Amino acid sequence: MLFEDTYLTIEKASEGIFKDKGSKFLAYAYPVASEEKIKEHLAELRKLHPSARHHCYAFRLGAAKQAFRANDDGEPSNTAGKPILGQIQSKDLTNILIVVVRYFGGTLLGVSGLINAYKLAALDSIQNANIIEKTVDEVYELKFDYLQMNDVMKIIKDQHLQILHQNFELNGELSFSVRKSNSTKMYDMFSKISNLEIEFIKKFKNC
Repeated sequence: MLFEDTYLTIEKASEGIFKDKGSKFLAYAYPVASEEKIKEHLAELRKLHPSARHHCYAFRLGAAKQAFRANDDGEPSNTAGKPILGQIQSKDLTNILIVVVRYFGGTLLGVSGLINAYKLAALDSIQNANIIEKTVDEVYELKFDYLQMNDVMKIIKDQHLQILHQNFELNGELSFSVRKSNSTKMYDMFSKISNLEIEFIKKFKNC
């Protein structure tokens, strides 16, 4: 295979905790597929923990793992967001957000103490999550005559394609998702059906 069409993420939200010298570090891990969803989770946590000293976080998005960010939220530079991101990278995860909420206990932890605390809190949230493998999918749209209905549905069934939308009021129209590594084979199969139009729509956010 010329490209990687699978990635690792977490199945659902999970939590973790680390305590040191009175400070509490509450970690929240979320499966996410967009920065809009990340903003929603951050806003929710700020409402849930309005008196917390810091809301530090890191995220990584996309199967290619090229979109990522780390935020220290007032902690000394690279003592919070970077250690959180480091745990995401060490587990090769993507489409994930981890936020660590800190309640200050009155005793300074120092640079090494902070790095250790944010690292272990993030790690605990990952260890409490179920890591799953997902595929990179693409979405296509078909338009065809009723006479081609049986041929179309046979390919849908045989190739285990997921139908996302269908409309048979006039002629046949449907959209479906297919694993990226199988898209060329699938496209060739549908292209052999006469009077059928097939069009690539988008990448499918499988999260």
